[in-house]
Amino acid sequence: MRPLLLLSCAFLTLASAQAQTAPELPSAEAATEQALPTGRLPDTVTPTAYRLDFTILPESPTFSGHTEIDATLNAAARTIYLHGRDLEVERATVTAGGQSYPVTFEQRNPFGLATVDFGRELPPGRITLTFDYEGKLQEDVPSGLYRVKVEDEWYSWTQFQSIDARSAFPGFDEPGYKTPFTVSIATAPDNLAVSNAPEVRSETEGNMVRHHFAPTPPLPTYLVALVTGPFVTAEAVIPPTPQRAEPLPLRIVGTKPNADRLRYALEETGPIVALLESYFDQAFPFPKLDQIGSPIMPGAMENAGADIYGDDILFVTEDSSKEDKQAFGMIVAHELSHQWFGDYATPAWWDDIWLNESFANWMGYRIGDEWRPELDIGTGALAEGFEAMELDSLTVGRPIHERVTSDADIDSTFDQITYGKGGQVVAMIAAYLGDEKFREGVRLHMERHPYGTAATDDFFDSLATAADDPRVLASLRSFVDQQGVPLVTLTRRDGGWTATQSPYAHLGTTPEPRQWIVPLCMQRGAATRECVLLDQPSVAIADVSGAGPLMPNAGGQGYYRFALPQAEWDALIAAAPSLSSGEAIALIDSLWAGFRAGNVPVEKLVAAARVLARHPDAEIALDSGNRLAALEEDGLISEAALPAFRATVASIYRPFLDELGSDVRAGAYAEDNAARRDLRSALIELTADTGRDAELRESLTAAADAYLAGDADALDPAMRGAAFRYAAADRGVPFAMQVAQRAMSSSDAAFQQMAMGALMQSGNPDVGRFLLGLLSNEAVPAGQRMFALYGLLGSAGTRDVAFDFLAENFETFSGGGGGIFFARAGQAFAGFCSAERATALEERVLPILEQAGGSLSLRRAIEQIRNCATFKQAKAEDVSAAFLAMQR
Repeated sequence: MRPLLLLSCAFLTLASAQAQTAPELPSAEAATEQALPTGRLPDTVTPTAYRLDFTILPESPTFSGHTEIDATLNAAARTIYLHGRDLEVERATVTAGGQSYPVTFEQRNPFGLATVDFGRELPPGRITLTFDYEGKLQEDVPSGLYRVKVEDEWYSWTQFQSIDARSAFPGFDEPGYKTPFTVSIATAPDNLAVSNAPEVRSETEGNMVRHHFAPTPPLPTYLVALVTGPFVTAEAVIPPTPQRAEPLPLRIVGTKPNADRLRYALEETGPIVALLESYFDQAFPFPKLDQIGSPIMPGAMENAGADIYGDDILFVTEDSSKEDKQAFGMIVAHELSHQWFGDYATPAWWDDIWLNESFANWMGYRIGDEWRPELDIGTGALAEGFEAMELDSLTVGRPIHERVTSDADIDSTFDQITYGKGGQVVAMIAAYLGDEKFREGVRLHMERHPYGTAATDDFFDSLATAADDPRVLASLRSFVDQQGVPLVTLTRRDGGWTATQSPYAHLGTTPEPRQWIVPLCMQRGAATRECVLLDQPSVAIADVSGAGPLMPNAGGQGYYRFALPQAEWDALIAAAPSLSSGEAIALIDSLWAGFRAGNVPVEKLVAAARVLARHPDAEIALDSGNRLAALEEDGLISEAALPAFRATVASIYRPFLDELGSDVRAGAYAEDNAARRDLRSALIELTADTGRDAELRESLTAAADAYLAGDADALDPAMRGAAFRYAAADRGVPFAMQVAQRAMSSSDAAFQQMAMGALMQSGNPDVGRFLLGLLSNEAVPAGQRMFALYGLLGSAGTRDVAFDFLAENFETFSGGGGGIFFARAGQAFAGFCSAERATALEERVLPILEQAGGSLSLRRAIEQIRNCATFKQAKAEDVSAAFLAMQR
């Protein structure tokens, strides 16, 4: 599963168990609430097969189901535990010893824990549980079985990870239980029905058609897929490969408005599958592959043989931007790698989901890079890893591999620590170990656990067998089993260096003492990199051979930060344009980390930005500029220093924009490739936004007016969002009303998202209040409300009004999916830089989440807010003075 951060595979589901209406607790004669299992089910029952029959008409708010579960009763029992959430069970029976008995099904907690009372004690042996029930389709919220109306037609999909399968059928909703599933779906004759296995037959059933699917290989409940509606499709086969003798059926599935956008995915999915088969040296593990789009999926999900993606991820074209193609390649490779690592070999429990997701994250970037090297997809892996360090360096947090004992804690494992940190730790160990040995360990792991389950120790054992080096596994464990980011400080000594490790800490914080076994890889110029395992607090290291400045994180693959003497910093910064993208990212991260720790002056950051602006990787060239922009958002720039700050930013980036050209009309630079067009758009936004270039803002605003007046060529598609944003910022509510009316009356989903997103990011508090007024309309779907609140909380100018609105309307939002918004997207609040706001969050929101579970994200945000406020108090005067001095 792949979340978008915002974009980082569990994506941020906007509704789940915590957001459900809690049923009444059991009566006094029943087991007390405290006695109920909170995480793993007791091992009284083991399911062995499911037969699931559904009737799904997406236009109807409800569905009906018939579930049969073959199971083994491992011990005599009168009552067993299983899962089922918000299901109206009309009839339930158990068959044992050739006889059937009615049973009582009862949901016991909001997370869907349920009991089945047999009414008698049954002996150990084989049983079959049967349920007839009805359930509700979530509307416009990608959770459980959900539906969306697209151009007056209804469609439905499923999203079951982590614990939402139980809202669609009763069962044993844990990853460790893998069984075959035999599925049928009855729906309208004109509807397509898709599940994990190939369809084997269909039959008329009244005024509907029932579609029957072949039994699946063993799967956990969270990987079951049910998709129904008047979809359009494109079909092909993926040719045989050395690992697969037969063609693999491939189908791209989308809603009707995407009918003309299926070709790219159809043509490009096959090459990615072939690259994965080569890496695993194994055929695709399932008999067919459907790639399915959903208009409200904020990420993607690796259902076996039936992956589901957000429309904006899957439906790109050859004319799409480089960024869109990067997302396609990385996320498709990520999800398809799960078909092996996750679907074929599945985590035994949620403790081990880190391995599933961390490995897939690494594979997504690696295979994506092989698929289209010119897109530089691999660089994104390092960027994501260093982004994770921001969370990992907090005192509030968790290790990658953490024990999960409660349903309330499961969703918190799907975060940047799992994806970003986990992916980079895997990359670091793979690089140190060597690609061939690491791949041997992965292949051995697949061989040992075919269609089964595996824990972290099982994977470590496979790696150890292939590596034959226990120190590498000890290093991996030191990163996986404890939180925190190592800081490697290098100091000169006679003939070499002393490398000292310590936990990285923000200014004013004191982390717990920790030690890692750090694969420290250093390099000078083009010389061969030299690596050591830093397994002590301080280690003497010989000088690195070669010419040029020292790069303490060769390739940028190490999960650590570094600090250097001033002369070495200066030499490395001067050589920054010649560094690889990964090394440049590592340099930027360590410089800014040193700044936030209070050890690097802002002048050095500006000097690095000037040099890095010449880096050939456009994202690297702009990274420092985007970071400088955050100084203003955090309140580190005084009013008196703002003109100097903006002039400094403009002086760095405007010359490069002048070289590229800044005409915003559509087709003005049609001869440029996608990368050059993307760079121009980003430079225009940085210069107009942070640099406050009046000429650019006026040009964009005028183009927005012409575009809205009917001149489609007045504004390049890549610049529409920026133009609308600046016009709304400068003109306020009248312009926002014009754009909102156009968006709400449009049937173009992409235009709607672009236009409303621009208004949300305008930074104009009056526009923010206008949009919040629109959100008060109960007809606005919960998913759109959440999208709006993300945008408003993400902009400095509207952050306060969004916070006040949420505080006043918490009950309304928590009843419609808002609870999980707070529980799993607390990072949306992290942009504040005020101790008062941190206290307000602690007092007004945190207690509610701690009662419901899932408060980790918000507690992290609160610490980030306090860290920012502490830094601002200590350093704002110095930062402002530095920018004033730069303009003298």
